[in-house]
Amino acid sequence: MDQTVTSASSRDEVLEVKKRDHHVVEQSLEEMREGRQYLKYTFFKFLPSWWAERSEMKEGTKEEFSRILEKFSKRMIIKTFSLFGTRGDADFMLWTISERLDDFQELISEIFQSSLGRSLTTPYSYLSMTRRSEYIRDHRHPGQEGDALKKVPGDAKYLFVYPFVKKREWYGLPPEERQRIMMDHIRTGHKFPSVKINTSYSFGLDDQEFVLSFETDYPSDFLELVMALRSTEASKYTQLEVPIFTCVSSSPEELLALL
Repeated sequence: MDQTVTSASSRDEVLEVKKRDHHVVEQSLEEMREGRQYLKYTFFKFLPSWWAERSEMKEGTKEEFSRILEKFSKRMIIKTFSLFGTRGDADFMLWTISERLDDFQELISEIFQSSLGRSLTTPYSYLSMTRRSEYIRDHRHPGQEGDALKKVPGDAKYLFVYPFVKKREWYGLPPEERQRIMMDHIRTGHKFPSVKINTSYSFGLDDQEFVLSFETDYPSDFLELVMALRSTEASKYTQLEVPIFTCVSSSPEELLALL
């Protein structure tokens, strides 16, 4: 009889622990939802028909596009970039940031319903989300990459963007080993303070695992950073980091002048 009571009591305790653990997981997930942003890098390419159109016809089309950007800038962050002369398969890019996934759908829909949209294709499109880095622990400072859920683009002249995927072997390494490797990787990055990195996560949202973008006024500094990172241990766990886009920051007015 005592053994039965003890067994029942033990089962109750196990159930109670499971309930508590489940509650902690649920609470943790709820907390992780708060304050996060979606990032969208949408690359556009003009059809040949656009360049054949008369200049007077283009003016009204460009004004309509400008009004769309102005309208959506009131509810989300929109940064415009030119890729004329830096890529052959994309002409311009919109870097958009919002806490609402629907904002991207509504913006792109309105663009393609506009007069300009009839002359556009989107050869590349990357969706991602902010998340605090699991590798930045003890050493923290305000504005540090990986420690903020809010992305605020700076005023740098250039932005370098690429999708990123790690080899599956990486995720099989012990957490302590990954931490050690990443700290060496991070220390290398700190040698180039003129380059600001924006890391965002795409697990389950898009084909890649991460989208990386780098803001700088000095393309040569970014080139040196990439070369330096090649020699870190973390580099051997890279599976994909192409295509790479060199984007030139352009105000809507500057971008429209190129069109």
